Parts: sequence; structure tokens; C-alpha cells
Amino acid sequence: MDQLRAIRYFCKVVETGNFTQAAKAFHVPASSLSRRVADLEKSLGATLLKRSTRVVKLTEIGRTYYAQVNDILRQLELSNDTVRSYQTVPTGQLRISAMVEFGEPILFPLLEEFSQRYPQIVLDVRLSDELSALTRDEVDIAIRGGYAPNERVVAIKLMENQFVAVASQQYLTQFGTPTCPWELKNHKGLYYRTPNGPLRWVSEINGQWQDVSAPPIAVSNNGKWLLGKVLAGQGIMLAPKWLLNEYLDAEELQELTLTPSVNITSSSDFGIYLLYQKQRYLVPKVKAAVDFLVARIKQIHA
Repeated sequence: MDQLRAIRYFCKVVETGNFTQAAKAFHVPASSLSRRVADLEKSLGATLLKRSTRVVKLTEIGRTYYAQVNDILRQLELSNDTVRSYQTVPTGQLRISAMVEFGEPILFPLLEEFSQRYPQIVLDVRLSDELSALTRDEVDIAIRGGYAPNERVVAIKLMENQFVAVASQQYLTQFGTPTCPWELKNHKGLYYRTPNGPLRWVSEINGQWQDVSAPPIAVSNNGKWLLGKVLAGQGIMLAPKWLLNEYLDAEELQELTLTPSVNITSSSDFGIYLLYQKQRYLVPKVKAAVDFLVARIKQIHA
């Protein structure tokens, strides 16, 4: 237990950058914490930290050691959570990471319903289009668009993620309505920026997938801003149909019929996935959230 405590102290020093802040986190004197970390280094026969008056940095071997023991501590935390919460009422903090544009129209209304059903669960929701590494980012559940990841996690496909090309009637009246992908080259494009760059528009023409993107007039990772521009008649946008349904139903936007069709990927397995670590499903709060979200989203978007 003494070595485990020393390892916890060491990891907290790395995360906070100094002994004083780490000691505050554990409510112990900084001198005591520093001594235990020094004893850990002595027992290993290696210097893990480079100390100076202002900052503490990892040595090369310290960086390797931190990565390995940090994973072990996380796994220990998961195991402790499982034991403590076995056959108990779902409770505690639930950390969810979801795509930005998925949050407001779909996720948030469902989480209101979820909170009424499980009032003892505290929701910690982070909206980001960055792909979360569940073990590294301390995320219980992630919701992402794309493909099932290779990462060792459970991936449940919640719904299709079909992209469609849309424009306002004002824009189409002024600039014409394209009917084939190559005609998009003569139009104005509004592009969503992902962590990997702007989404390209592609179409399968004569057996080959080709880039048919229109010249861009705006690129952003803010979907609301882009949606405002397409509603104002400033260009054509490719976006998920679930995000556009209310505007299509109200005829504020028109879905373009392009032959052959245009998409952002050549894959037929593109969807929205709920991701979680297999062992986390044993924790009641995670099981409750996974079961609820999978059932409700599939019910609404069947």
C-alpha cells in the first residue's frame, strides 16, 4: 500500500506540475509527499522527475513509467467502482462526450428525461468533435459520427448518419439548381471543419470516387453559423439529415437531387456510434445510460 500511495503521489505531481499542488490534492504536507516520491525513485533505482525551483518535469524513463502506472491506476479505479456499485442504485458522476452538433437537437432532450429517471446521477457532458480516447480522457460514454473504431471498446451503432446537400429556394432561384455532381463546381460551398480538416464532397462517377466539392465561401466547426448562412441563401451545404429535418419539413431548405449522389465518404458503414469500455458496463450508472440512450435513440430514429 505504501508503494501504491507513492505512485499516486507521483502521478499527481506529474499532472499538477509541482509538489505543493499535489500535496493539497491529498491533504498532506508537501515535504511528506516529496519524501515518498523520492523513496519510490530510490526503490526503482531511477530518477523519474527533474526538479527545479519553479517546475517539475518528467525524465525520459519517468515518462515511460508514468504512462504505464497511470493506466494501472485507472484500471484499479474501474475495478473499485465496479465492486462499490455492485447491485446498487445508479449514482455518481457520469462523464459523456458527444459531437457538438449532436448535443442540442438530440442528446440534451434525452438527458433531461434520463435525469428525471435517475436523479442520483450527476451528468458531466462535454461537447467536442475530437475523438475521445476513453481510457485517457476519463470518459464513460462517447458518441461519435464515423466508423466503428479499432480501439478496444464496445461500439453500438445508434443511427445512420446520412449527409444530404441542401440550399435555400432563394439561392436556387438566383444561381440555379444543380442536378449532377460536376455542376457543384459552379456553386458556392459551405463546409464543416472537423479535427481532420474540412469535409470533402465526393461522388462515385464511372466507378471511381471523385472530389466534386464546390469552391468554398465559408469553413467553420460551428454548424449553427453555417446553417444560418445556408438559410440566408449564401451557398450549398452538406450536413446530416437528422440535423436538417425541421428545416426541410418547414420548406426553409430544399434537398438537392443529384445523380449520382454526393456524400462525404465512400463508406456504406458511416453512422453514429455510442462507445464505452466493456468493463464499465458493470457499473450501474454506465449500464443505465447505455441502455437508455441506445433504446431511446433507436426508437426515435428507427
